[in-house]
Amino acid sequence: MNFEYTQEQTQLRKAVREFAEAEILPHVMEWDEAQTFPTDIIRKLGELGYMGSIFPEELGGAGLGYIEYSIIIEELSRVDGSVGIILAAHTSLCSNHIFKMGGDEQRRYYIPKLASGEWLGCWSLTEPEAGSDAAGTRTKAVREGDCWILDGAKTFTTNAHYADVCVAMAVTDRAAAQHGITAFLVEKGTPGFRVGKKENKLGLRASATGEVIFQGCRLGPQHVLGQLNHGFVDSLKVLDGGRISIAALSIGMAQGAYDAALKYSKTRKQFGRPISEFQAIQHKLVDMAVDLDAARLLNYRAAWMLDHGQRVTRESSMAKLFASEAAVRIANEAVQIHGGYGFIKDYPVEKFYRDVKLCTIGEGTSEIQRLVIARQLLNS
Repeated sequence: MNFEYTQEQTQLRKAVREFAEAEILPHVMEWDEAQTFPTDIIRKLGELGYMGSIFPEELGGAGLGYIEYSIIIEELSRVDGSVGIILAAHTSLCSNHIFKMGGDEQRRYYIPKLASGEWLGCWSLTEPEAGSDAAGTRTKAVREGDCWILDGAKTFTTNAHYADVCVAMAVTDRAAAQHGITAFLVEKGTPGFRVGKKENKLGLRASATGEVIFQGCRLGPQHVLGQLNHGFVDSLKVLDGGRISIAALSIGMAQGAYDAALKYSKTRKQFGRPISEFQAIQHKLVDMAVDLDAARLLNYRAAWMLDHGQRVTRESSMAKLFASEAAVRIANEAVQIHGGYGFIKDYPVEKFYRDVKLCTIGEGTSEIQRLVIARQLLNS
């Protein structure tokens, strides 16, 4: 085992951190208050190769692994989780589904556009009546000659209002339940495809989350992604990598909250000395630091295994479960260390506190992660 970063990984972390602090940090609260989608930043991330980090160079990607990908999301999310989740949904879900399950022509057409940031992607699985029970999907696709007609609606789709292509799941064989769902590629501007309501969220407000709607949306056979009726099964495989990205998102925001709390504790004085000298505050900082290290190690294990072609259903779920719940604890303690100042928007921990909660919900709730892990343990 080797617990050291490579020189390249250290340089990557430094580069992403410098970019985030220079280009994102000055605008974080402005974007949050106005719910401004950071289009220019996403374009720059594409130019830097971060939007296609895990895809091969021959398809326009950076040819990096999941550990490097995690580092990128961590450092972006340490400054603003909204930027982190935009990149995560684009890369781990939409682009990766195309890369893993698409045919050669589909990969050659879509991945270079997505990896460069020329196009932004979204991924639509959840519906108003099908959340954790994704097999309850109601959006349907009916064959008409060589084409498919999509009807239905999806909700809680990250990047929905700015995406150039959407990977959407639809029922193609109702009798087969979860084994009768197919993934489709739907490009912006396709007749019968539109976005709906943009959600007004508690946190991650610079990230656009909303509905996508299909009404008589006609798609050709080239828009079927993967094997017919394999869409739900393929989605579960895509989510293995997606959960690594949500764990990285959690770790990044937790790191930002911890850094802010540590800095504040050294400068805030009570009873004539910095509050960092009080044992109660020290214990909080220790617990936060231990949670951070444990979360990061769990996630890097899953990332390493995925880079080496191993199945990571259990390990990615463990990483996502622990990291997301640890991030909530860390953000809570960061607010507590700030006292009354932690409750106002002049200090960054207020935003981290709002933002991290999503990580215990998105891409499978904590309860679903426990179900996934239990099945893996009992069937091993």
